Amino acid sequence: MKYKLLSILFLVSTLSSNELQIKANNFNGDENTGISVFTGNVKIKKLNDELNASKVTVYTNKQKEPTKFVAVGNVSFYIQTKEKTIYEGVSKKAIYIPATKEYHFFKDVHLKQVGDKKEIIGDEVLLKTIEGKAYAKGAESEPVIMIFNIADDKNTSKEQQK
Repeated sequence: MKYKLLSILFLVSTLSSNELQIKANNFNGDENTGISVFTGNVKIKKLNDELNASKVTVYTNKQKEPTKFVAVGNVSFYIQTKEKTIYEGVSKKAIYIPATKEYHFFKDVHLKQVGDKKEIIGDEVLLKTIEGKAYAKGAESEPVIMIFNIADDKNTSKEQQK
């Protein structure tokens, strides 16, 4: 138990100068493989970003720095990009790559831009938070759905009708 607690504290303290907090009902870590598994009501928070799931597996390198987070089961998220754009949503699975600050979402993805009527619904969505770019792919039986709010300018419409 002492090893597990020390591993959690070390993992959290070495992620970066910004504090990362992981809360979960259960933890199982293996220092030799660099794999830590958090289960039950997992909540990860770093600055303005949040990732929640039933299970999160954290992979670390030999320097005990996280290289990948894999979240499954009831995944929800709240993410802020470098340009301060905020996204929230849900998916069945999410993978976060810290080195590139990329989020990969899979299965029943619903990504919404907060404060703007922009939504992506699809089977796979990639969000690059540094570049502020998103890519989406639909399932074989379902296309990607994009939803935008377009302002209705009545003066422009009248001019076009003349």
